Amino acid sequence: MKFTRGNLAIIDHIKGGKRIFLFEQTRKGYVQFKSELTFFNCDYYPAKDTEGKERIAIKFFFKRTGALVTYELGKTSLIEELPPNYFTPTVTERSGLVVSRVGQGAYRKSIINRWENQCAVTGFTDSRILIASHIHPWKDATNEERLDVSNGILLSPTYDALFDRHLITFDNNGKIVLGESVKTSEFEKIGVTGKERITKLSADNILYLNRHQAIFNTIT
Repeated sequence: MKFTRGNLAIIDHIKGGKRIFLFEQTRKGYVQFKSELTFFNCDYYPAKDTEGKERIAIKFFFKRTGALVTYELGKTSLIEELPPNYFTPTVTERSGLVVSRVGQGAYRKSIINRWENQCAVTGFTDSRILIASHIHPWKDATNEERLDVSNGILLSPTYDALFDRHLITFDNNGKIVLGESVKTSEFEKIGVTGKERITKLSADNILYLNRHQAIFNTIT
């Protein structure tokens, strides 16, 4: 997909005098108006077309018209790095490096949006520092899990490093659990008190977190 025709019209809808409305299907043949939306941001991610063939799709981010969003998601990435024929449907071989990177921008933006640009633990809000981390490790996840927003958590660097190495985890109520391989006094030196808690876990977050807990329990 490229930024042409309808996709371009979405980005430029205000300039073009167009409005975007969100409707939700209630039953077959019936929809309910939910909100008017304003374009917020977009990025590329890997997807499959109706025939199951790999392609590059565009993920759009919207906000409710009139809503105040106090953070930015950053510019759209990667398009300048894609091979010239990347969008050609007949191309079957592509650079593994590029394929692995496509979607990272959209995923990070999705995680920032989901956690409202706040570290899930501390509430820190500088997106230049925050890390969009996978709960169930990227290397062990399926392609669907790697792009699942529920498998993501936004953390400041200290907590991300500990969480990524399974030196901490969080229980199903969001309370931090400290690994026994690190002394409490050492945790305290880097500002980890053992009293931290995540308050915005969803049910789907917890499903992934259970898998993180299982790995944590095998190495502590």
